[in-house]
Amino acid sequence: MSLNGIFPMDKWDFKSGSILSGLPENDLDQLMAHRLEQVYKKGELIFREGAYPQGIFYIMAGKVKKFKVDESGREHIVYVANAGDLIGYHAVLAEERYPDSTAALEESRIAFIPKEDFLDMLNHSGILGRRLLKNLSHEFGVLANGLTLFTQKSVRERLALQLVVLREKYKVDFQPGMSVIINMSREDLAGLVGTTKENVVRVLTEFKQAGMLETRGRKIVIHDVGQLVRIANYR
Repeated sequence: MSLNGIFPMDKWDFKSGSILSGLPENDLDQLMAHRLEQVYKKGELIFREGAYPQGIFYIMAGKVKKFKVDESGREHIVYVANAGDLIGYHAVLAEERYPDSTAALEESRIAFIPKEDFLDMLNHSGILGRRLLKNLSHEFGVLANGLTLFTQKSVRERLALQLVVLREKYKVDFQPGMSVIINMSREDLAGLVGTTKENVVRVLTEFKQAGMLETRGRKIVIHDVGQLVRIANYR
């Protein structure tokens, strides 16, 4: 089922994947000339909150969580980044420490681009600069929507909405009528929704009994995204 006309996905999804897409070939080659590619295992840290940035990261394959840890050690996931996304560039642009941590949600192949190469290309390419500015403005709106979600929605509504968003991120070679499988631990899902693991399990069971989804171990198979959209009660 398509979300067109029933759910505004653009209000919940960063668009950093479009920053490098269609960049002039010479510019892209120059930006990537000294990249270092690395495969991160599930759960492996990419960078830690408070560290000084040495460059930016381009997700070539896999998924990454951006998160903060509270005083009790509990993770609060800010965003799930997909293949094609850039991460870590906010701290480089601001000349500040990383404001959050990132880790692989699944095995991920990620390219590290040195800060000097990124800043040189930014000074050289007006296209890159305009795209970054546009993307930063869009991300502010997405984060503002997330803040509203936590202050105005119940756990049930928040979980339904995040499952709708995750369904889009986990689509692979999707064809109409296909179910989408979300592969995420209950702990990570709780960190994304802003609740406890127990609450996530309880509400997932409710959704499962209603036929909206099924669970296969840690995997969640979405069957009725339309019903989840209605429960999310997005205005």
